Amino acid sequence: MSNQDPAHRSEAEDPAAEAHLFETDPNAPGRKHINPLLKMVLELGPLLVFFFANARGEWIAERVPFLADIGGPIFVGTACFMIATAIALSVSWALTRTLPIMPLLSGVIVLVFGALTLWLQDETFIKVKPTIINSMFGVILLGGLMFGKSFLGYVFDSAFRLDAEGWRILTLRWGLFFLAMALVNEVIWRNFSTDFWIAFKVWGNMPLSIVFTLLQLPLMQRHALPEEGEAPGK
Repeated sequence: MSNQDPAHRSEAEDPAAEAHLFETDPNAPGRKHINPLLKMVLELGPLLVFFFANARGEWIAERVPFLADIGGPIFVGTACFMIATAIALSVSWALTRTLPIMPLLSGVIVLVFGALTLWLQDETFIKVKPTIINSMFGVILLGGLMFGKSFLGYVFDSAFRLDAEGWRILTLRWGLFFLAMALVNEVIWRNFSTDFWIAFKVWGNMPLSIVFTLLQLPLMQRHALPEEGEAPGK
């Protein structure tokens, strides 16, 4: 005899309550959320790991012997980047039983281009990766709008809640921003040293993204939805 609460049984039997492999729409009922700070760590953490591992590649290789056979600092950084990306996706799955769409797409490209970088010992592959990822994100975001999908909501819904129009405008702006950053990466890696490219990847890309995000605050305030239990207009 089962002591399971009837409400729980009906929820388990409801097809709409079935687990999803990928995260659901931003405003979908029952969507699982994780702490916004933790989500940011999971999505930006691998990039910080790459920067640190590249800067301290020789130090890391001395303490982790098998990394010494990989190559120079950028190859050590690439290996650590791949590991960190796999860990971040695994943690996301453990917490929500779904895979975050945007980090997943980025992770696939990281693993593919990272493997090519380590196998061929050609740093060009890892340098081109941001161009491909940013271009892909830009095309996905802008292409999704053509089908009425605001994919940006899948990334930022844990941080704030917007109405459909707000997500649409924000997705459009970020789509164009990603394409612009793809162009910037092409200019940087083709015309400057590897060290300059790595420095710009962290200290250039990140500040530009932060500034761009801050410029979107007025839009987000206009289209913010009230918190659950809060009366509209408050």
